[in-house]
Amino acid sequence: MSGGRHYLPLTDAERQEMLAAIGADSVEQLYDELPPAIRLKDGLKLPPPLSEMEALAHLSELAVKNRHLREYPCYLGAGVYDHFIPSVVQYLTGRSEFSTAYTPYQAEISQGLLQSIFEYQTLICRLTGMEAANASLYDGATSLAEAAVASCGATRRRKVLVSRAVNPYYRQVLQSYLQAREFQLEELPLLKGETDYARLEMMLDDETAALLLQQPNFFGLLEEMEGVAEVAHRHGALLVLSVDPISLALCRTPAEYDADIVTGEGQALGNPPSFGGPLLGFFAARQKLLRRIPGRIVGETRDNQGRRGFVLTLQTREQHIRRERATSNICSNQALNALAAAVYLAALGPAGLREVAGLCLQKAAYAREKITALDGFEQAFPGVHFKEFAVRLPGTGERLNRHLLEHKIIGGLDLQPYYPELGPAMLFCVTETKSRAQIDALVRALEGWS
Repeated sequence: MSGGRHYLPLTDAERQEMLAAIGADSVEQLYDELPPAIRLKDGLKLPPPLSEMEALAHLSELAVKNRHLREYPCYLGAGVYDHFIPSVVQYLTGRSEFSTAYTPYQAEISQGLLQSIFEYQTLICRLTGMEAANASLYDGATSLAEAAVASCGATRRRKVLVSRAVNPYYRQVLQSYLQAREFQLEELPLLKGETDYARLEMMLDDETAALLLQQPNFFGLLEEMEGVAEVAHRHGALLVLSVDPISLALCRTPAEYDADIVTGEGQALGNPPSFGGPLLGFFAARQKLLRRIPGRIVGETRDNQGRRGFVLTLQTREQHIRRERATSNICSNQALNALAAAVYLAALGPAGLREVAGLCLQKAAYAREKITALDGFEQAFPGVHFKEFAVRLPGTGERLNRHLLEHKIIGGLDLQPYYPELGPAMLFCVTETKSRAQIDALVRALEGWS
């Protein structure tokens, strides 16, 4: 199956005709470039078939070998987070009308799905303060990269500045996107875990298309954003923010910072960690950049009888009329994940989201205070943290995580591979799902370790 279409297997005559057309004698000849050592010489050594009952029993045996978050408290964040998901989210996303990852190819007869996406877009706009949002992207990393490309297109410039306090995984994807288009990417250095704004004026110039920042940043710090947009706009550059959507219940919106484009990872909104995916990238922008927004946008309209309806609009994707002049190569959207985010936000409402954000803030502060009071553990950076914080360690992060697993705890992210200048350090994440007893158990497991 490809693109929702089914294909019948080739007949022998059709196979021979295709081989003749490309000048090959056999299918095996197509693999001549592969080293013999990696080719399968014998048949696949598979066990005998099982009945349904036997297969279910075997799969159950395999499943119990997994260690899950209900059994092992998890302090790993760095872009994918363990938040509580109300039962209503799974109930609604599991309905047959919605339970698909496909986007509506026959849009006009998919009014229910289109309306759910429209509601999602509306909620993202209200959350960020922006004027337009798309139907979602693959993840927070591609969303930020698409924002950089859109900024270059809007300003007709080729240089992008990104803070080193932005998620290193995002910066890797950003590099892949920009180098293929021969755009220039420069990194703003760090100062005590935050963007070094003193260097910003020196690095911004009339060739800069966009300034990319993260709020809270990768270390969980809330950066000072006042006046940053003014500096960027003075040079004709756009301000792009990658934000944690949960934090927006407590913090100022990106619109209040005068940001031009807002992106982020929406997995925290009603989607489980699921071994790191699938994820959900949200993208919102000012009205003036509406035609630069990548992917799909659902719009509200009226039919010829005056009835409310929904359509896919401004489809400047390569699959439609724009082709090579399209704003983006993004072909799909995370419809099911976006629906989960919409249900989550609607179920919690403003007050519920504020409560979740407040619990994250308070529990992370409690954990940080307890951990950094231990001998050998030192807070890496001062400042206000949201739900993540970096700690310098008396030993390597790799060894510490192995130690914590022995205590049935999933530790944080080892920062040394990404920020070697910190030395042994770890990024801990504490969300509303962690109880005081669980945090105290983490502290006991760390006590005396080196």
